[in-house]
Amino acid sequence: MSEDPLKGYRGITRKVLEKHGVRVWSDVTLTSNEGEFKGVILPRSETADDRHVVLKLASGYNVGIAAGTITNIVETGYKKGHYKIPESEFPIDPAKPNVTLLGTGGTIASRLDYRTGAVIPAFSPGELYGAVPELADICNLDTIKLFGVFSENMGPEQYITLAENIKKEIEKGVDGIVIGHGTDTLHHSSAILSFMVQDPPVPIVLVGSQRSSDRPSSDAALNLINAVRTAALSDVAEVVVCMFGSTSDDYCLLHRGTRVRKMHSSYRNTFRTIGDVPLMAVTPTEFRPLRHDYKRRRKDRSVKINTAFEEKVTILYYYPNMKPDIVEAVVEKGYKGIVIAGTGLGHVNRPLYEPLEKAIKAGVHVVMTVQTLWGYVQMFVYETGRELLDIGIIPCANMLPEVAYMKLSWVLGQTDNPQEVSDLMLKPVAGEITEKEPHNGYLILQGGLPEVEAFIRSNLK
Repeated sequence: MSEDPLKGYRGITRKVLEKHGVRVWSDVTLTSNEGEFKGVILPRSETADDRHVVLKLASGYNVGIAAGTITNIVETGYKKGHYKIPESEFPIDPAKPNVTLLGTGGTIASRLDYRTGAVIPAFSPGELYGAVPELADICNLDTIKLFGVFSENMGPEQYITLAENIKKEIEKGVDGIVIGHGTDTLHHSSAILSFMVQDPPVPIVLVGSQRSSDRPSSDAALNLINAVRTAALSDVAEVVVCMFGSTSDDYCLLHRGTRVRKMHSSYRNTFRTIGDVPLMAVTPTEFRPLRHDYKRRRKDRSVKINTAFEEKVTILYYYPNMKPDIVEAVVEKGYKGIVIAGTGLGHVNRPLYEPLEKAIKAGVHVVMTVQTLWGYVQMFVYETGRELLDIGIIPCANMLPEVAYMKLSWVLGQTDNPQEVSDLMLKPVAGEITEKEPHNGYLILQGGLPEVEAFIRSNLK
């Protein structure tokens, strides 16, 4: 059966395209009541409406034009679209460092599926060289596609596989490791890998992109170039996240794997170090340290791998009027650990006291973090906090809720002894707890204020 030349179009849009004798993938000049547009007619998503014709403009952006406003369409050319980047053999230079890219999926290794309108994991890690040839100027890149999943589908199976492959690559002698990962749960993976992979002798760099590779505003190339540079050439030897650092295409930031969080659903500079400052700013030409207490690269091949993970752990985000049956249901389902994101300095309401006490007596381990993200759990200040301490809840200082979830899962994979769990949770492993938060570790600018607007105008592009 031949392919439909008007793939995805129906109703009024199909009639308009048929009238003017054009098809999907035609280069056209389209005239409407809104003006003249030049671009390529794209196929429509199966779930899209039947009232708009979609063009990809020369700028790379897509535009939808209401069918009822179109007065003329002239085909100026035709070339069927192919959105697969061919794999290229990576050139080898014995003088350059060796980096392994472990592919998991995510937007940095993706394409747009015009059938569904979705971004799907489709580029193999080897194809990234075809898209970003600058990588060959940095290192010899070996690519291993471990899996191709959206980041929301990452879990202990993937974490353990990553940790084991990191160990293999370090023992093989690579100079650094890059992990391509979807951004939505990238900070979760960086946290668990910080516990599963301790004291690596080389950089382990997680990287993703907020915008897919076919968009002109994509951050994929810059993020990947800087991540590979970090793995190949920097003196960092920790699990870090490398992502856009500003609103412009000028540098990326290296965030410690246990202090980083995704803070915006779509901004390219969405990742932020919480309660601290990033380790380093990275550009295609330089490394600019922002602090000097990070672990340094070593020449040995020694690394500690501990892939323990207890899956029956959950996070409860406290809200006013939370009912006891929430805790009771978690316990009934056999959960062994609960991370509470509490209010203020680490509080919940009194109705939760009894079910939490029963849970702890039944062997469930309960730890407290703060939903403010910045700041410390301080449960000695108010009566509520002291009462929760008496129940047996473990205060987790300034550990982020998601990091506490990952650490508790890792700890409970090793022991269920209450004292040992408490000791391990409160013993810093990879910077998840800091002695203090620096004065510039908390900065949120409130738009609308004259002084903030003046700062934005003079400092932000």
